[in-house]
Formats: sequence, C-alpha cells, structure tokens
Amino acid sequence: MASVLLEVEELKKYFPSGGGFLERSTGSVRAVDGISLKVYEGETLGIVGESGCGKSTLGRSILRLIEPTSGRVTFHGTDILKLRKSAMRDMRKEMQIVFQDPYASLNPRYTISQTLMEPMEIHQLYNHASRKQRVQSILERVGLDPSYASRFPHEFSGGQRQRIGIARALVLNPKLIILDEPVAALDVSVQSQVINLLEDLQADFGLTYIFVAHDLSVVKHISNRVLVMYLGKMAELASSDDLFFRPLHPYTRALLSAVPIPNPRVKRERIILSGDIPSPVNPPSGCVFHTRCPIAKDVCRQQVPEWRELRREHFVACHFAEDVDVETNSLPLGRR
Repeated sequence: MASVLLEVEELKKYFPSGGGFLERSTGSVRAVDGISLKVYEGETLGIVGESGCGKSTLGRSILRLIEPTSGRVTFHGTDILKLRKSAMRDMRKEMQIVFQDPYASLNPRYTISQTLMEPMEIHQLYNHASRKQRVQSILERVGLDPSYASRFPHEFSGGQRQRIGIARALVLNPKLIILDEPVAALDVSVQSQVINLLEDLQADFGLTYIFVAHDLSVVKHISNRVLVMYLGKMAELASSDDLFFRPLHPYTRALLSAVPIPNPRVKRERIILSGDIPSPVNPPSGCVFHTRCPIAKDVCRQQVPEWRELRREHFVACHFAEDVDVETNSLPLGRR
C-alpha cells in the first residue's frame, strides 16, 4: 500500500451562530464535526453528500483557508495546524485547490500570464524568463494555446477558465490538490474533458486528489475511495467499487438509489428520505441521521454509532449496518 500523505484526526470546524439586535452568538454551526481519515499518495479520495453536509468546508479546513476549530492535519509528518503564517505559506506550495466557480476564482484584471506567474512570484521561484516559459508549458499541458497567456478571464469559456484554474494549481508542482466540485459549473459535454484531463495529469505528475462533488457518477469514475458525509460527520468510507455495489449505511443506499442506470432493463428501488436535513446548529442526539433513517430504532436516538470496519477497508457509522448489507445484496444496484 502507498504511504500516507495526509492524515486528518478529529477535525472540527464550528461557525458562531448569531441572532438578535446585538448579533450575539447564540450557538455554533457544526459544519465539520470530528472527521478522521487518511489520504494515500497517488490516490483520489472522493467526498460526497448532500448540499450543506460540510464537504467543501472540510477541504478548505484541511488547507487552512478556513481555520479549523480543533483537530490535527498532518501532511508529510508535519501538523500544519501548528505552523505559523510564514511556515504555512511555504507549505502551500505542496497543497493547492481548484475552486468550483472558474470565473469567480480568477482575478478579472489579471491576464492569464499574470494569474499563473503570481504564485511563482510569491514563493520566489525561478527568474522572470523561466516563469514565462513555465506559464507557456503549463497552458499547453492543460490543453490551451500558449498564446492565450495575454488574454483576460472574460475572453474564455467556462471549461477553458477551469483549465486555467487547474494550471494555476499545477504551476508550483504540488503533491496534493483539493478539487472543490471542479466540474459542477460546467456543461456535461465539457465535464468529461476536464475529468479526463485531471486523470492524465495525476498519472503524469504523481498527484494526489481530494475530489469534492455531489455527482456520484463522476465520483465513481475518478475516485479510488469514497467518503460519504452527513451533517458534518462521516457516514461511510470504502473503495469506490465496494461502496457503490455494497453500501452499508442507509444514507449511502438512499444516495445511490438516485443515480440513473444507463440500462432500461435494470430496475432499482428508489429510496425517498422523509423530512429535511436537521439544522447543524442543533443536530439530533445519537445518530445524526436517525430523523430521516427508514430503519432507525431507539438505540439510534440515544447512542452515537461507533465508527467501525465491518468489511476490509470498509468503514461505517451505523448500528444496523449488517442489516443494510443483507438487504443490499438482494437489490439490483447495477452491473460491474
């Protein structure tokens, strides 16, 4: 097995919740609530869940774009949450991010050349001539004409702007890239091109990805392992094949039942969850999913489920995961 590149331990991010005339804090929004995981060199870890589950906040907290409330984030043996600003700036060469909105993430007043040269200037890498050469080679590598370097962001399509965002993440030769829903704002025809580009870049440069998304079909295609989050907590973690064909958590099972199967002969039971996602300001006691879970019992309302390895490298937080496993085996979840 590959060595561990990143390890997250009991990571939490609570946002103060204010209200009233004086905007006094009345509680905390538990956006990320005790996440622990390992990311191995060269793999792609997918993170999925409904909107508001905390997956994007988790990615940004790992990079300290948002300061976590507590926990540990160890990158190459260094706890980056203990680093001072100057040391953290040096560490950012190794850890980059691609944002969801390819237009909002680019400075409209900068040419593409200025956008790509800025990280190298901040980290004092190369001389001016080498930086220009680096910009041209990176643009060519992401499928753009090097002559585009003199243009501005508004002159490009959404797919081209996202390629520029990927180029900016690559220009410092990082080891880890967090992809925060990188294809969500793109047309379907362009999504596959960007996904294929990301896979090629990973193979060529030995990159490690954390791929945050809500499109399960895209996550299945690109990810080696998948983490399912619900209300800031981990619900399930497994290899992509294992999770998609033998889910152990009722929430994962409900998510997968909504994925279309491109075969009209294959039928699948559609699982409709009742109610809305509870407020992260006041999450339910016990298992946070019990208010919507079709198999919830008294123990689910009273006790937080243990994070356990039910099958090899397949982890789940559910009191009755064994029952879900038996039922899942009888359902036509699709063909390998």
